[in-house]
Amino acid sequence: MSETTREGYGGTGPGARTPDGCSVDLYRRLPVGEEPDIIAAAVPAGARILELGSGAGRVTRPLTARGFAVTAVDESPQMLEAVEQISGVRTVRSSIEKLALDETFDVVMLASYLVHFSDPQVRDAMLRTCRRHVTDDGCVLIQREGLDWHTRLPRERDDGAGGTIRIRSAAPAGDGVDTLFCEYIYPDATWTQTFQSRALTKEEFEHHLDEAGLYVDKYLTDDGTWVRVLPRR
Repeated sequence: MSETTREGYGGTGPGARTPDGCSVDLYRRLPVGEEPDIIAAAVPAGARILELGSGAGRVTRPLTARGFAVTAVDESPQMLEAVEQISGVRTVRSSIEKLALDETFDVVMLASYLVHFSDPQVRDAMLRTCRRHVTDDGCVLIQREGLDWHTRLPRERDDGAGGTIRIRSAAPAGDGVDTLFCEYIYPDATWTQTFQSRALTKEEFEHHLDEAGLYVDKYLTDDGTWVRVLPRR
């Protein structure tokens, strides 16, 4: 059974669905991209990583295989069922904004464009979670949307495993938020997902980091989508 879906979020297709409209079956199928290479190049070998919003473990698995000690956090028990099958991974069921572990980590990851969450209070709480759980000499890795992510539409790409990911449209939902509609097309199944996202300029992004006690150390990719962030002491 699917969990209660947030307003403005949803989807279609086989299998259970999380509150933000993600299909658990789909996310178990999606292959990993270049994320593990970007992460491994930006942090110390063997680092303790807190992965916020792990989903079904698409990135968790290769990071663990590379020798990182990963604690995976997700609010969906159905997503975490898949992560629990990965040897050596610790799982925590919690929303990101309410997470309160009595420990800190070498690396905190906020991927999947979660920094663009539609509710600014939730976004800011997520960033405070990052600051609260990173060691003073550690780092936070954040994945941002590209600058034209809401306007270069429709667009599609091959996912590398026989599927096509298509971002079809973005419609204004008010207060700087867009509602985006995506399709995931495979030979044996098709899923759709509708979700909301708040575009952020580089200046807005860095302002929100500063308010959470964080600052940019380095933009890790040419398109600025992956960023290494450090805690203010």
